[in-house]
Amino acid sequence: MNRFLVTLIILGIVATIISIPLMAEQLVDAKSRKKVHFTQTVTSSQDPGQGHEDHQLAIILPPNEGTIYDGSLTYVASEPVQIVVLHEISKDDDKGQPTWTVDGNTVYGLTLVDPNASSGSFEFTGAALALHTTNTNSFTTTVSVDGWIRGQPLEVIIQSIEVPLEPTFPLSRANVPAIIPMHVGFFEEEPVYYIITDSNDDTLATQITEQQGWQVEVAPPLSKTPDTALDTVYVFTNGLVGDGIYGFQSEVFSSTPTQTDEYSAVRSVVEVDWVLGKELEVIDSVEKILEAEEADRIKLEKTDVILNTPQVVWPDGQMSVKEDKTLTDDTPYGGGQVLDIDTDNMTVTFVAHRGWGPDGKTIYYIVTDATPTGPADMMGVVDAPKLAQTFATAASVDLFQFKNGIKGSGPLGFQPGIAASAPGDENYSPLWRISLISWNDPNVASILETIDDINSMKSDDKISVELARPMKSDHIVNCPFIDPFQ
Repeated sequence: MNRFLVTLIILGIVATIISIPLMAEQLVDAKSRKKVHFTQTVTSSQDPGQGHEDHQLAIILPPNEGTIYDGSLTYVASEPVQIVVLHEISKDDDKGQPTWTVDGNTVYGLTLVDPNASSGSFEFTGAALALHTTNTNSFTTTVSVDGWIRGQPLEVIIQSIEVPLEPTFPLSRANVPAIIPMHVGFFEEEPVYYIITDSNDDTLATQITEQQGWQVEVAPPLSKTPDTALDTVYVFTNGLVGDGIYGFQSEVFSSTPTQTDEYSAVRSVVEVDWVLGKELEVIDSVEKILEAEEADRIKLEKTDVILNTPQVVWPDGQMSVKEDKTLTDDTPYGGGQVLDIDTDNMTVTFVAHRGWGPDGKTIYYIVTDATPTGPADMMGVVDAPKLAQTFATAASVDLFQFKNGIKGSGPLGFQPGIAASAPGDENYSPLWRISLISWNDPNVASILETIDDINSMKSDDKISVELARPMKSDHIVNCPFIDPFQ
């Protein structure tokens, strides 16, 4: 293929091949055979091939006369895509086979694989590699290529590209709405609306899950929560039938976010049992509970059960509601974490943020409260100083966020974060101790997806990891991991 045509193709799709400069840096000379290995995000543009004008194409490995690529491709895209492999042939050899051409003179044999999926892996050999859709809307894809180049050096192509582009990682569905059922309890004779997201007790987690029709995660590390980080919730085990978690009257709380120094969403369960034969009534304050205990009308039993019960609405207050309720992949973290509070239908809609679990699998989390005050105010969540008491304990788990490198949907404007545990793990907890990752040379930053990736880059001295200490304080965030699509 002549150089003019190569340049024409690349200039037409220059926005789609931001991976090429990085790829060139990673070529290892081996005579006519060169290693290629890279991970990058690509945005598609109009397919320049004849008859494909209404299609979209994301070039991964561009055509270059006399060049053959072979290796493996792993991809994830914003929509289902087709895999395109081009093969160098002469115009006279097409003989009715599927072909692709820009000018009608230089013709490529076309292999089109349609897995009807937005992610997958594929082994390839050919003169070019691309992803393709048959509609007019652009798509984004993150690809990893591991293979070899045989033939002319790729630098011939790269020389025609002069546009510097900042690497980004536009993760699809980075922010989605999560509708969560609310419960109503009491504080000092007033209603309190709250959610239940986690428990250290498997049996109770299953019971509440079935009752509310929404998953309560089991979080064994909550058993390690120090008493200084806990608050109390009183749960009735008998008495008047009602909407409480055991089927009796609603729970009673010992504080709300208005009592900043006392409030904690992580609560120790104290069971309230009515003495047989005593006159039943609704008890709606801690003071009345203590009076009833003193009068031998009820018995109290402190249990080992811990519940994560973030409050949404309380007397004279509620969580901040976002003014702009339209979610995009670029929605900022500030301005609140709640989209809607519906006390009539007993639901609250949170923003669920996408990230990665320790093994690279997708997770979503909400943010309900945090310490210290600065980050809590920035995110628009409850200020909960008592959470700091979990900082140096097994009750909290590490969550890694990025402060430079690849631009993306993370809270600091870079790639999404990576958690050291996920629901179902023995070390899963909704309490996260935030660590910050910095690339020592941001120009060589790549996408990290797993804890092993972090450890490998740290071992190679490519990244630095430090505990986040905003306002020179211990930083803990209550971020329950949830399934927003249940």
